[in-house]
Amino acid sequence: MSLHGDDHYDMGHTVAGWTGTGIATLGFGLCGLGVVAASAAVALAGGAVLVLALLGTWALHLAGWGKPSGPRPAGQWDWRVRDAGARDGHPDCVSCRLAGRRATRRRAPRGPAADRPVEPALADT
Repeated sequence: MSLHGDDHYDMGHTVAGWTGTGIATLGFGLCGLGVVAASAAVALAGGAVLVLALLGTWALHLAGWGKPSGPRPAGQWDWRVRDAGARDGHPDCVSCRLAGRRATRRRAPRGPAADRPVEPALADT
């Protein structure tokens, strides 16, 4: 049994996530080395690598190598699976909104309109 109480839990491991984490780890290491060595140039280089990690992860997410917020079907849990819906944008995703991709979430009607049955459209005969 896993920590999540279910062995079939999507942890969200993606190419974008792993790449961004690897590059950011290198950037943080350079920043730490710059602080220990009292070298502003190395610390700034580490900051530049962190910006590169941010931009690279964002680009990979927009290219479909990230994942949307929330659960995914079990067939898409593998980290090498590309997200086919990335072109349209993900609902409630800051990265997609920054790129100008506005996905809308389908919401169920509320209030009095939700209680009325939907009438089928009449075909022209």
